[in-house]
Amino acid sequence: MNADYRWYVVRSKPGQTKRAVQELQNQGFEVFCPSITVDHIRAGKKVTCVEPLFPGYLFIELSELTSNWRPIRSTRGVAQILTFGDKPAVVPDDVVENLRTQVQARSELRPQQPVRIEDGPLSHLNAVFLEYDGEKRAFLLLEMLGRWQKLSLPLGTFGPV
Repeated sequence: MNADYRWYVVRSKPGQTKRAVQELQNQGFEVFCPSITVDHIRAGKKVTCVEPLFPGYLFIELSELTSNWRPIRSTRGVAQILTFGDKPAVVPDDVVENLRTQVQARSELRPQQPVRIEDGPLSHLNAVFLEYDGEKRAFLLLEMLGRWQKLSLPLGTFGPV
């Protein structure tokens, strides 16, 4: 990324986030729309879907100096660029990078997958991933004192072995 490029938030029209992402990418813009895999029960059956983490919103990387902002507003699926007052709202680079890391870690983990705890008092211990515990935590199984213990740890404190 060039030094003058920053991340901004684009609000999409209702139900058109994927279309906005595709259209902006077709125009050559760098776009990030974090998504997660979610299990739903529909008609009594488990269905796995990929959904946006922030429905109706996506991130776009632009330069105030060299990017052509004009076509963004008229892009199919785009409602507006979010602003504070009359200036586009800037999202810090580390926030977007952290989102990328969290979404990637979350999408890689499957039930019964071995993981290694990398942070905290249990660091360097191996465990087994069970399931997600909300948006920011997960349940793991850890063998301690000859028994399996179920514990909940924050995402980002462990990773696949």
